Amino acid sequence: MKKACLVLFFAVAGKLLFAQNVATINGNPISSKEFLWVYQKNHAGQSKLDYKDLTAYLELYVNFKLKVAEARALGLDTVEDYKQEIAGYEDALRAQKKVLAGSPEYAYIMNEYREGVLMFNVCEQKIWGKAQEDGEKLKAYFVDNKEKYEGKVFDEVRGQVVGDYQQQLETDWINSLRSKYKIKINQAELKRLAK
Repeated sequence: MKKACLVLFFAVAGKLLFAQNVATINGNPISSKEFLWVYQKNHAGQSKLDYKDLTAYLELYVNFKLKVAEARALGLDTVEDYKQEIAGYEDALRAQKKVLAGSPEYAYIMNEYREGVLMFNVCEQKIWGKAQEDGEKLKAYFVDNKEKYEGKVFDEVRGQVVGDYQQQLETDWINSLRSKYKIKINQAELKRLAK
């Protein structure tokens, strides 16, 4: 009887905890509060939360979180330059005294900065650096997609080719991350937030 009660308790507790999250990535939750804070920060002036908009934004946010997860898997969060940059930002944030240290908003701001720097660093490694450094692959991409550039020579459209190639690298990378990491979206929570 005790075992049955414990199993029931943990099942209910698990459902309640998941209900407070819009998604999980490899078991790491994205809380509804965090997601709403980021969404509202980036959609200032928008008073009504629309399910379709929330769903589309969550897709983008999951892609962001996947990049951060990959950066951590690569150990980019242990690099000394990264740690110093985060410490410097935190010192500056505290010195401003606009947000109370220890408040939820302070935690969200620091988390956003930490993850933003990680995302930037991993994108530099996986996308931007590759497109700039690998001239042969860039030219091969141009040749394979020549119809996009209306007969122009490579040197005339190099900037556009770099941008398109970076977009292709990112799309391929995101697809590989989505197959590498387990993603669970809580549709019921998204619908609740949209009410």
